[in-house]
Amino acid sequence: MREFGYERAVDVSGAVALLADDPDARFLGGGTNLVDLMKAGVERPARLVDVRELPLDRIDFTPATGLRIGATVTNSDLAAHPEVRRHHPALAQAVLAGASGQLRNMATVGGNLLQRTRCGYFTDLSKPCNKREPGSGCPAVAGEHHNHAILGASAHCVATHPSDMAVALIAFDAVVSYETASGTGELPLADLYRPVGDTPDRETALPPGALITAVTLPPAPLAARSRYRKVRERASYAFAIGSIAAALDVRDGVVHDVRLAFGAVASRPWRAREAERALLGGPVGAEAFAAAADAELAAAEPLPHNGYKVQLMRNLVVAVLSELAEEASR
Repeated sequence: MREFGYERAVDVSGAVALLADDPDARFLGGGTNLVDLMKAGVERPARLVDVRELPLDRIDFTPATGLRIGATVTNSDLAAHPEVRRHHPALAQAVLAGASGQLRNMATVGGNLLQRTRCGYFTDLSKPCNKREPGSGCPAVAGEHHNHAILGASAHCVATHPSDMAVALIAFDAVVSYETASGTGELPLADLYRPVGDTPDRETALPPGALITAVTLPPAPLAARSRYRKVRERASYAFAIGSIAAALDVRDGVVHDVRLAFGAVASRPWRAREAERALLGGPVGAEAFAAAADAELAAAEPLPHNGYKVQLMRNLVVAVLSELAEEASR
């Protein structure tokens, strides 16, 4: 591990000023991803700016403004918060599915959104990786890729984004607030993650040196009847091979509103807008749900060993929406 400096920020403006002065510094939250990457030699910051003690650990809810989550809120506190469980159960479920209890106690909301891919080639310094070394190649395309992307990938990178939390957030139009030395700003979470294209090393649209300060979920009554479902290769702590966040508003057997987002299928959490459009105003039922999934997955470009994800996601859409429709009919 490279030798590095350490400073503990006492306020937000001071934290962003430290990074503005040192482009080779990084913010440190819970460290559950960054420290691992430092140990592997993938991340080599000259200085860590600890932001855990900043006053960004509140969760607030009002019917008019929705849910506002501070960036240093831990995953454990987020999942346990009564307003989160009441108004966004899919978010609480996603967080609880996302890691072990020990990791949830340390990991922060801001850090979770910025965690990097778990692709084995990315973390193996003996292998090329365009995300780590632009222009070196993507060995996963012809190599081990059974858990890699089927949507939105490119020949330059087929890795997936590992966050469960982000899938539930993007389904309900979350907005990310941030601060830089030049001032504050906001980004819809859907715009936070850049398309992979030919620059997979440029992962987000955040300005240089930006510190995420909060995530806001606008009011969405149907989110109170939402669900997150994760499929993984073992029952204990593991990253998804496919996941879905969903909510369904059914009135007189017709879909009045719907939210769908997929995880573990793309380089970013994937809002399933084609599926949503296919469902709006139509009937409920397994046939309609399958057709909506097919509309979304028509753009899939699976590799030789991850084509199973297409059928997996189709089955997830049908199963979860059928469960929500049945609950709505009671």
